[in-house]
Amino acid sequence: MDAPTGLDTVPPGADRDLPNEPPFALRGRILTPLAAGGSRDLADGIVIVDATGRIAAVGPAQDRSPAERAAAIDLGGRVILPGLVDLHAHLWQLPNAGIGAGLDLLTWLRRYIFPMEQAMDVPAAERLGPAAFRAFAAVGTTTVVAYTAVYADSTDAAFRAAEAHGIRAIIGKVMMDRDRYDLAVPDSEVLERSLSESDALCERWHGAAEGRLGYAFTPRFAITCSPELLRESATLADARGAWWQTHLSEDRGELAEVARRFPDAIDYTDVYDRAGALSERAILAHAIHLSDREIGRIVESGARIAHCPSSNLFLASGVMPLGRYLEAGIQVGLGSDVAAGPDPSLFSVMRVGAYAQNALRVVRGDAHDALDPLDWLRMASLEGARSLGLDDVVGTLEAGKEADLIAVDPALTEPLPASATGPEAEGALADPRALMSRLIHRPHPEMVRAAWVRGRRLPGPVGWEPPGATVATAVTR
Repeated sequence: MDAPTGLDTVPPGADRDLPNEPPFALRGRILTPLAAGGSRDLADGIVIVDATGRIAAVGPAQDRSPAERAAAIDLGGRVILPGLVDLHAHLWQLPNAGIGAGLDLLTWLRRYIFPMEQAMDVPAAERLGPAAFRAFAAVGTTTVVAYTAVYADSTDAAFRAAEAHGIRAIIGKVMMDRDRYDLAVPDSEVLERSLSESDALCERWHGAAEGRLGYAFTPRFAITCSPELLRESATLADARGAWWQTHLSEDRGELAEVARRFPDAIDYTDVYDRAGALSERAILAHAIHLSDREIGRIVESGARIAHCPSSNLFLASGVMPLGRYLEAGIQVGLGSDVAAGPDPSLFSVMRVGAYAQNALRVVRGDAHDALDPLDWLRMASLEGARSLGLDDVVGTLEAGKEADLIAVDPALTEPLPASATGPEAEGALADPRALMSRLIHRPHPEMVRAAWVRGRRLPGPVGWEPPGATVATAVTR
């Protein structure tokens, strides 16, 4: 496809020399966590993607035949990583990213978020959806778990956009029957309507695109939901084999309000437990201020936590005691939480998370082991996939898995131009921890050069798409 009108150069982040669909083979440095533990770093490796979009082989280039080496596309200095998994994002909030820093959660929601979501009709969703999924792909996210707004029709538009784009996505219509903004729906109808619309969306989209799309029943959080809504949404999620997602223990003011509204509950986690919502298909965002009892119950139930360090600091909500949770056995992945998280990039999320944990160790004298850069990569890829029960499908670059991967150019993260560095700088990134440290702590907005899901290249930066790609706004199902 020719460059769009007005563009006479390849837009940032778009490398047209890379393959758009399987089968293909890529040659370059390969860095990936491994399902069995540890990681694999190949300075000169080849990943072979078969015609079905699965990884047929990964290994040293020297182990492949001369013909296979010749057929592989040489990435030069680019690095191949597994696609990143964003466990918690708000699709329609992206335009508000970076607005409202320092406000408490409830004030921020009422001032900036609810009015924005209230305006999210189908035309707005059809404009925003394709751009939003491009934005995620451009920063290396190949799987995103997203909230929309309370409206079924614009949520349907979000699914159509994800289907056309090619990203792997789990999406849910926000459910609220208290403190709600959909005032056109009578109080007597809102509960049943929210449940029936969510169930219809799940029936239509859960497992669509040959399993690339999924549905998550999405009660916003306890403050905006009745016990009936929490209970019935959890029942539907279980019956449909879908996910169930909400927010938990993000902000001290939120905790106080939940305690006031649910006086019979032992604690915040118990509100969801009484609804029968805690299971391995439950994704609980934030979970910063958990008691020992809550930690134990989450471990026992198998519920997952989406750790969102960027938004936790942006809204001054708190710092998760991550080491304590991991030591207890909680399954944790990473979430951007845009727009409270000001950047959809999980590389930026990893950086903020690392800083926050370092600060916690200094201020509290936290005795838990620090996560190294490879641990953060694992959390952003394999542990995210594991949190969704998809670790046998994606999350690592290993034979048999679907080819969700990204190509990253670490040269863009260099602090000085090559002409200014001497021999002492050569080989600085040979250590995989050094490489990941650089990608985490000096991420460049253009360093992700391409992203693939099932071996199909995703449209990334606005103004570029693979040949034959369809613009999602015109898609019908």
